[in-house]
Amino acid sequence: MIVGRALLPMERSPAYWLGKWGRYAIEESRRNGLDGAREGLLDAWRDVFVVANQRLVEAVGNPGRPIYEPDWDVLLVLDACRTDLLHEVADEYEFLGEIGTFRSRASMSEDWLARNFTPEYADEMARTAYVTGNPFARALDDDSFALLDEVWEYAWDEQYHTIPARPLTDRAIDTWRRREDNGVEQMVVHYMQPHAPFVPDPNLGSFGTPDDFGEGSFGSLWSEAGYTIPAEEVWAAYRDNLRYVLDDIEVLLENMDAERVAITADHGNAFGEFGLWGHDSDVLLPSVRLVPWAETTGRDTGEYEPSVEPREADTAAVEDRLRALGYR
Repeated sequence: MIVGRALLPMERSPAYWLGKWGRYAIEESRRNGLDGAREGLLDAWRDVFVVANQRLVEAVGNPGRPIYEPDWDVLLVLDACRTDLLHEVADEYEFLGEIGTFRSRASMSEDWLARNFTPEYADEMARTAYVTGNPFARALDDDSFALLDEVWEYAWDEQYHTIPARPLTDRAIDTWRRREDNGVEQMVVHYMQPHAPFVPDPNLGSFGTPDDFGEGSFGSLWSEAGYTIPAEEVWAAYRDNLRYVLDDIEVLLENMDAERVAITADHGNAFGEFGLWGHDSDVLLPSVRLVPWAETTGRDTGEYEPSVEPREADTAAVEDRLRALGYR
């Protein structure tokens, strides 16, 4: 699997690509015999397929709808949630009614942010609170939003190597209850689940810190899924991770007055379609681009008081992270 944006063929010589594929095939053959040899061939195919998708997007433009096009008061974003995955658990949650689809503007979070929070929607953003657990938000301008709460900066869980759902829920409840104080008319809450790592099964795949987010070293799950880790095991953990975040969304909806709440995803995940796993940049597969869209409402019972307070991030630590990632 390619992690992140693949290099276009014109930027590398044929000898580079042949050498890369050959070394990987030999290495995997030694490790896993015939299965490894097959994986080596698939790796070459994945590179070609992903690069072809990226070149198509460059040539004809990027499809997808902006998130500000539909009407909503609160938008709940489930990171990397497939539409069929949400359908599998829909009967377990009363707030999930009809589930439609929405064509995302991106197949990875970094692009999703860049393509939705644009100057075209400056007025809408100025009235929006963005409460997020996604570290790619580090590239956003705080001044563009009514409120930008990067919860990942102070609520990252070192045990699970991700940000749990509850800090996002707490901050969203508090932000919405105080919305008039901050000039907030809309709110986007960006949960990190069901994106791996999977909170109910944290040992499945290997992950790191926010510093590693988006880097090639951040996670080996999708390079092993369907290969050394059975696809059924990954799907079950992926589904349980979705249940985990939906349980928290239930708490949010019971403690937030909002007539128009939409539940969607920034992108989905390839799960073996055309040999791909995960979500590379500018992949056009329906499993990655056609994300769920469900509408519901929220009613504040006042029964829950959030306990997570926003904390001032360690500026030096954040700057070091951004510098290491090339953002400074």
